[in-house]
Amino acid sequence: MSFLNTVHLNSVHYTEWMTPEYNSTRHDREGVARAALALLDEVGLADLSMRRIAGRLDVQPSALYWHFSSKQELLADLADRITASIPRADADVPTVARSIRDALFTHRDGAELVLSTYALGLGSATAQAALEDALRRSGAADPAQRAVALLHFILGHATLVQQRMHADSHGAMENGGTLDVTAGLDRVFDLGIRALADSGEPLSAAPTLRRDRA
Repeated sequence: MSFLNTVHLNSVHYTEWMTPEYNSTRHDREGVARAALALLDEVGLADLSMRRIAGRLDVQPSALYWHFSSKQELLADLADRITASIPRADADVPTVARSIRDALFTHRDGAELVLSTYALGLGSATAQAALEDALRRSGAADPAQRAVALLHFILGHATLVQQRMHADSHGAMENGGTLDVTAGLDRVFDLGIRALADSGEPLSAAPTLRRDRA
């Protein structure tokens, strides 16, 4: 489909047929992603809509789909940007784990965003690959499976922390304003990482669920 644009110049009408490709150059993929991350910090994941992002860029929502085929693809790109700073070379398991957690905390609802895209199998596997590399360097048994377990723990832990902080900021936590709602969670995090990463014993096979015959 083309869009008809009529230009008035010196009382003469000039008609220019503009293709969608012409309009899509107003903002590039990088600009859309940057605007989305800025809005994420302002309004949170629940209110991060394509319409709101388009409004920030002063374009129609349909213009965003020249750069991202769906909102899910955009969120996957944001998740990759959030986890892009994770170290890959020479870092030990606790360092990699903390760097993943800290990356999730750099944006509002960052943990929930990365968790949701990971659950759908979208985005890159940067975080999981970094954990697996560190586990291999440490000599841990079953590094691939342990990396998955560690990432599940990190995503869940970071989501819990961010939700507590968000609830506290809205006065929804009991004793809010008088107690640190995240107190002790750093120690819990370190204990969890050590428990999942330190054992040199191979992981046992996953149990098979028994299905009773009717």
